[in-house]
Amino acid sequence: MVREALLYERLPGARVRCHVCQWRCVINPGKVGVCRVRENRDGVLHTLNYGEVSSIAADPIEKKPLFHFYPATNAFSVGGWGCNFHCLHCQNWQISCADMPQESRYLPPDEQVRLARHHRCDGIAWTYNEPAMWFEYTLDSARMAQEQGLYTVYVTNGFMTPEALDVIGPWLDVWRVDIKGFTHELYRKLAQVREWRGILDVAVRARRRWDMHVEVVTNVIPGWNDDDEQLGGIAGWMVAELGELTPWHVTRFFPMHRLQDVAPTSLDTIRHAIEIGHAAGLKFVYAGNVGRQGEDTVCYSCGRTNVHRVGYHAEVLALRGSSCAHCGADLNFRTAASPGRHPAGEDAGSREEEAP
Repeated sequence: MVREALLYERLPGARVRCHVCQWRCVINPGKVGVCRVRENRDGVLHTLNYGEVSSIAADPIEKKPLFHFYPATNAFSVGGWGCNFHCLHCQNWQISCADMPQESRYLPPDEQVRLARHHRCDGIAWTYNEPAMWFEYTLDSARMAQEQGLYTVYVTNGFMTPEALDVIGPWLDVWRVDIKGFTHELYRKLAQVREWRGILDVAVRARRRWDMHVEVVTNVIPGWNDDDEQLGGIAGWMVAELGELTPWHVTRFFPMHRLQDVAPTSLDTIRHAIEIGHAAGLKFVYAGNVGRQGEDTVCYSCGRTNVHRVGYHAEVLALRGSSCAHCGADLNFRTAASPGRHPAGEDAGSREEEAP
């Protein structure tokens, strides 16, 4: 569905400047931005994909991956079309790198919320492609979701502008952000993005200003971002700016899209990345895409297992709100029983007894 965009300014000559993501595209009449889903029509910026979905699933929250947010719950996961990155290793290139088909499924925000409840999901996650691509739609949906007591999740590359974040901030519970590397060269070559440090600033803003739960994912690619400088840079920044209790997921790369000639990440490399994270001071560093190891939450204080995970199945063993049930150490969990921000809505509290 075509709608007027929310965040843009009009410029001389019927041009417009979009303010949803950090490209801040200046778009001439009849043209689209980098994302290809925002078009200037006679000096008015339109979003072309409002509510046009490509993918729907009821996923375990652990699949996002999110390990410290409402563990063992399901998130109604929704994807759209397009992206503002052009990553060589994109896992969902069929929807991120493709133009939106002329005929796609339209899902109104209220129907999205109804389906989430119908499938007994505790929240909604916008994922599979970059959720900022349909910013207006996710904003409307997040408002309705929170009013119904559902949590809300952005699985994002983090390239949203601070002003866009501030618009959706009151309605968003989770900022699950990819940090792909820690150099200009890496982001330029891997994602065709020049100014990447704004991603870090927005993640910090999500955490500090809007009290969102933040988890970071780095897909470790051999020969690209597996060096100590980049991994150490990410881990050190996380400790300094997001806090030592912020979960870091270092995931194993497998050949994908335009990086078919790169070998899968070795398990030794993943182990080394975990060592780097711990050495920097992070308390929770998880291995991803490696099978049955490196996914449990173990208390850094007493050494007891708090959450056991196999694949996408999570078993909560010893949590008391946000803390270890054995020794009381803060583990930075968000659950219905933990302190901190919760979804709004009259029935939000009714889920507290059911939550882990």
